[in-house]
Formats: sequence, C-alpha cells, structure tokens
Amino acid sequence: MPREIVLSAKAAKPPAAYSQAVKAAGLVFVSGTAPTDPATGSIKGKTVQEQTRQCLTNISAILEEAGSSMDKIVSVTIVLADENDFAGMNEEYIKWFPTNPPARQGAKLPVRIPGLKVSIAAIAET
Repeated sequence: MPREIVLSAKAAKPPAAYSQAVKAAGLVFVSGTAPTDPATGSIKGKTVQEQTRQCLTNISAILEEAGSSMDKIVSVTIVLADENDFAGMNEEYIKWFPTNPPARQGAKLPVRIPGLKVSIAAIAET
C-alpha cells in the first residue's frame, strides 16, 4: 500500500516542512497539531482547555479527510509548553475520549512559541 499525504481544508495548513497527516500501512499518522484556527491561521484560545479543544477539532477534521475518525485513534502524543497546564489539558481531553481512550504519552515543548500552550499528534486506524 503506497503512502498518501492527507490535507484537510477544515484544519490549519501545516508549515512546508511537514504534512498534516500521512496514510500508510492501514494507519493515519497525524502530525503534531497546534490549536490554530483554519480560517485565520492564528492560535485559537487563551486557556489550555480552549487550545486542547482546537487541537482535537483540527485532528478530527484531518482524520475525516483521511477516511478515519476520533474513535479510531490508537495513540496520542501531547506536548505542553508548561507542565502546570496538565490538569487543564486533561479536563478537556477526557471529554473527547470518555471511554476506551487511546494510548497516550506526553512531553514538554522544547521551544517557546508565543501563545502556544499545547500541541497534539495522533495515530489512528483507517
């Protein structure tokens, strides 16, 4: 099965250095997704809860474009700018995965991007 680049107009356009997602081997690999508003290209949300919601909204749009969905996510990586935002991120995150949540790992953002509190990557079945 050849790999396929996924690009959804309903999610923020990625930088030239990477794709929103790649379909390969029966999976969809969604790149780290910022809380960017697809209409404006700006970070959406002041709180980590709002930004987590926007990240997951973008991921949902990307997965839909790839023929997948949020309930097919098997793994998530969450990168926070500030570890003190973990509880707030988790507050929003569990609304999206109330039962049978995917495997998950976390990390701290290695660089400061003004206004960015969270970025989320995912792997889903097609």
